[in-house]
Amino acid sequence: MDAIDEKIIKYQEIIYQYLEELAAERNNASAQHLEYQVISDTKRNHFQLVRLGWVKYKFVHLVLLHFDIKPTGEIWLQLNNTEILVDRELVLRGVNPADIVIAFQPEYMRQALV
Repeated sequence: MDAIDEKIIKYQEIIYQYLEELAAERNNASAQHLEYQVISDTKRNHFQLVRLGWVKYKFVHLVLLHFDIKPTGEIWLQLNNTEILVDRELVLRGVNPADIVIAFQPEYMRQALV
């Protein structure tokens, strides 16, 4: 196993654990009939946190966070529908700031916020 493969495995674990913690925290605090789920594809390196359920007569299905890990080992934050500064949280958990790409912003704005 080379260094990039090791980094990808490390980043998979960091992202998965982070999303699981967020889901558990939000499920415990949810007063409505909403559920927070982690969707994890470690073969293709896609990770999401979704909110779904019913609010009165309306079905809710929303992707809150979406990460991809590229073959280079970079983490691409594809979507952030939260108030969380996710790049900062990932750095605190051991991700190299240079490996974080804020992909939902135009290329000229893609500098990490850390």
